Amino acid sequence: MRAVIKKELQLPIIEIKDESATLEGGDVLFTGREFFVGLSSRTNEAGARAVAAAFPEYPVTPIKVSTSLHLKSSMTMCGPDVICVAANKGAQEILRRIEREATFKYQTLTIPDADAANCVYANGTLIHRADFPDSVKIFEGRLDFPRIAVELSEFSKVQGSLTCNSILVKKSKHIRRL
Repeated sequence: MRAVIKKELQLPIIEIKDESATLEGGDVLFTGREFFVGLSSRTNEAGARAVAAAFPEYPVTPIKVSTSLHLKSSMTMCGPDVICVAANKGAQEILRRIEREATFKYQTLTIPDADAANCVYANGTLIHRADFPDSVKIFEGRLDFPRIAVELSEFSKVQGSLTCNSILVKKSKHIRRL
């Protein structure tokens, strides 16, 4: 993986120097404007500081997450400047914290199914879970860009989600061979 990231994609690899830092990808929400880092059982303040050190050009805001596995269990980006958030009480509390701390006013799309709030917006397309019909109806009715619904029920049995299956990179126009 390191060879592909460094040589083929020509992306920098940033090492976390603080040995006490813990950082779970599911706790890092990048909006395109700023980072929110969930402080959870898997990510600590030292991990949030590591994100801030790695991306000094973006604001980084730590957000306490106590009611879900990690931040992206409650919300993800579902479009440009649009946060998809679960309707449950815990997710709504996290959203209120984010709204207080954000440097930008985001639109929100609230959906009834917590697991469906974990979606992936990439290249102008939303990838979302197909197994939550009430949430699918909201995606279809409120979002006017392409959507792909995927079945993920087996992976979710081990607390897996769409973002767990995703590594998003900005691909260069010319990919070199290793």
